[in-house]
Amino acid sequence: MNAPERDPALDNYRAISDAIATLFFPHAEVVLHDLRTQKVDYIANNLSKRVVGDDSSLEDMLSEEVCERNIGPYEKLNWDGQKIRSLSSVLRDSDGHPSAVLCINLNISLFENAKAALDLFLSPSKLIPQPDSLFRDDWQERINTFLHAWLRERQLSLSMLTRDHKRELVLALHAEGAFKGKSASNYVANVLNMGRATVYKHLKELKG
Repeated sequence: MNAPERDPALDNYRAISDAIATLFFPHAEVVLHDLRTQKVDYIANNLSKRVVGDDSSLEDMLSEEVCERNIGPYEKLNWDGQKIRSLSSVLRDSDGHPSAVLCINLNISLFENAKAALDLFLSPSKLIPQPDSLFRDDWQERINTFLHAWLRERQLSLSMLTRDHKRELVLALHAEGAFKGKSASNYVANVLNMGRATVYKHLKELKG
């Protein structure tokens, strides 16, 4: 059986179909419907097992009352039971009449499975409160908690800290008693990406 003759007027839409399908490969299918023939004109990355030349049954789209350009997104079920999220764009000719519909079908089952796996992995239901016997003297966690609260208040991140920021933070940590723990100076120096000698220098300034 010969393939249906392809209208050159839809060439740009076929190229756009290929571009979208390539960008989201292998999860997206793009189907181009010719409203004038009411046939499927082009399919990029076929997921639905439709065939070029299939009936489109989109006669309603020819109505001048159809004013929407983009319809969706909406969900449907594919032949293999996979969940598809779709969006249809009504394409018009130079006179403003509907001439084609471009349907983007995105298989979201993979993303839903990934989300379910992440939700299960990150679920707090399996967590227990921090054991006092392990965390009573956890000076590292106390430093981390104070450090990131300090950063949030100033809308800063570790990578944005200047020398003056680091000096101010060391002094603030000292005021919180952060340097009472053994090796706390080394830890703060590593976290702030500064020399241990510089930390000692700032602490010495306080004592001086």
